[in-house]
Amino acid sequence: MELRTYADADTVAQHAAQYIAAAARDAIAARGRFKFAVSGGHTPWQMLRALAGERVDWNNVHLFQVDERVAPPGDPDRNLTHIRASLLAHVALPAANLHPMWVEATDLDAAAAHYAQELATFAGTPPVLDLVHLGLGPDGHTASLVPRDPVLAEDFASVALTQPYQGHRRMTLTYPVLNRARRVLFVVTGAEKAPMLARLRARDPAIPAGRVTGERALIFADDAAAGTAAQ
Repeated sequence: MELRTYADADTVAQHAAQYIAAAARDAIAARGRFKFAVSGGHTPWQMLRALAGERVDWNNVHLFQVDERVAPPGDPDRNLTHIRASLLAHVALPAANLHPMWVEATDLDAAAAHYAQELATFAGTPPVLDLVHLGLGPDGHTASLVPRDPVLAEDFASVALTQPYQGHRRMTLTYPVLNRARRVLFVVTGAEKAPMLARLRARDPAIPAGRVTGERALIFADDAAAGTAAQ
């Protein structure tokens, strides 16, 4: 799994935005549209803000969510709230090309099944996304695939619901979707991530992130997360 390191989180965000924009141009040229899914986090919001300034044909982009907290619309804990502020407020993505997770639904199981069907409609059966952006938690989680959650064992459904984690249930893409993606981009910043980043690079299956097996997976990390910061 290739690791590219940069001095700080701001530089990681900028290079990640450039990488995603180039992937979008490649996918649109090859297949007519770019289907990608984004996770949450402070550095990813910087990344999406930088992506808004890149050359991308937004008319041919379909934006999905990797995961989402079960919370009301506009809640500051919602990833979609930050996606709207960081990216969608600055680009002309057609409304029909945004695919939010319906976590405000009364029937969450039905909402997860609906999202799986939406993925299939736009990304095929089984769905293949052009790029999935992932983070890495200090406990080794990625997406909302967290330690000891039953969702870790899901090997068929594309979308699943977790048990409560850090105050919220989550809706998340599962390993089958993540591992079929044409590209996987991990964005990892902060010294607290260093131990788990080492385990991710070793593809340690004992942590959730270590079970992401995309052959074209890349890690963009700052020096602190990579353990190469000046002492």
